[in-house]
Amino acid sequence: MSEFLAHTIADATKISGLGRTSIYEAIGAGKIEARKAGNRTLITADSLRAFIAGLPAADIRTGRKAAA
Repeated sequence: MSEFLAHTIADATKISGLGRTSIYEAIGAGKIEARKAGNRTLITADSLRAFIAGLPAADIRTGRKAAA
């Protein structure tokens, strides 16, 4: 199976876990590279991968309070 070079907005939301609004905001801010093919907006796979990799690391807490 070969990897796609680009993804539609709908596919990009599915594979990244981001919502449509977040995708469009990132495109508008120049953080995700998009191309037009007729009426279709395509996001390059490399650009989407780089965007996700550049997000800050999650700081997940257990919710437990530290012992005094």
